[in-house]
Amino acid sequence: MRQAGTSSDGDAPGPAPRPAGRLRPKRDGLIGYLFMSPWIAGFLLLTAGPMAASLYFAFTEYNLFDSPKWIGLDNFTEMLDDPRWRTSVEVTAKYVVIGTPIKLLLALGVAMLLAQSRRGQGFYRAAFYAPSLVGASVSVAIVWRALFSDDAVVDRTQSLFGMDVGGWIGDPTWVLYSLVALTVWQFGAPMVIFLAGLKQVPRELYEAAEVDGAGPWRRFWNITLPMISPVMFFNVLLETIHSFQIFGSAYVVSNSTCGPADATLVYTCYLYQQGFENSRMGFASAMAWMLLIAVGLVTAVLFWSQRRWVHYEEAAR
Repeated sequence: MRQAGTSSDGDAPGPAPRPAGRLRPKRDGLIGYLFMSPWIAGFLLLTAGPMAASLYFAFTEYNLFDSPKWIGLDNFTEMLDDPRWRTSVEVTAKYVVIGTPIKLLLALGVAMLLAQSRRGQGFYRAAFYAPSLVGASVSVAIVWRALFSDDAVVDRTQSLFGMDVGGWIGDPTWVLYSLVALTVWQFGAPMVIFLAGLKQVPRELYEAAEVDGAGPWRRFWNITLPMISPVMFFNVLLETIHSFQIFGSAYVVSNSTCGPADATLVYTCYLYQQGFENSRMGFASAMAWMLLIAVGLVTAVLFWSQRRWVHYEEAAR
C-alpha cells in the first residue's frame, strides 16, 4: 500500500499539497488594500504630503516662485515679535471665548424645547438646523455684511430702541460681534447632537425626581447635565476647533481687509495675507503649524478636564 506523500513509482516522497485556505487571508488583505487605495492615495497626496511639505517650508524662506531657502527658526522668532500676529491671536481668542459658549448655550436651550412633544416638531427642527447648512457660504456672509452696514436693518432696528451705535461693520468695537452673531446663528448642528443626547435620558429619572419634590432647575442640574455630559463634551470640543478655523466669514464681512483697524484679523485671515497676498509661504506655513500646536494643546486640556465633569455610564458601573 502506497504511503501518503510518496510518488506513484516508489521514488522519494513529493511535496505535500498546500491547503488553499492558507492563501485566503493574504489574498483578502490585498483585495482590502485595493479597495482602500483611493483613500490611501488621497491621504498621501492631499493630506500627508502637503503637511510634510508645509513643515519643511516653515523653516525656509519661500515665496512660491524661487527655491526654498533654509533659515531655521527665523520664521517663528519673527512671528512672536510681530505685533499683527499677536493681534490675530487676541482677536481669535476673543472670538472663541465669546462665540463658542453662547452658541452652545443657545443650541442646548433650543434642543430642550424641541425635545418635548409638540405639533410641527419636525418643521421646527429643520428650520433651526437649516442655517448650519448655508451659514458658512460666501453668499450668506455677503448678506450678513449688508445687514450690519450703516443705515441697514440692524442699524435701523437698534435706533428704534435709542441705541445710536451705527453700522457694526465699520466700527472696530462692534464688527467682531457681528461675526459672533453669525456663528451663533448657525447653532443647528450642535442642537441636533444635543437633541439626540436628550432623547437618551431615561424618563424614569425625571419621574423619580418629581416624586422626591425636585423642581425644574434641580432636575436640569442633577439629571440632564450629568446624563448629556459626554454629548456636551463632544460639542465643546468640536465647536472650539471650528472656531479656531474661522476664515470665510471674517474675510467676506470685512471686504477682504480683515478690518477695520484689524478688528476682524483672525488668525487664518492673517495667515492668508502672509501666504497669498505677501507671497510669504514659509512664514504662513510656520503660522499654520503654530495654530495646529495651539489647537492640540486646547484639545489636550479639554480631554484632561473631562475627568471632572464628564460622566460615562460605563464608569458608573
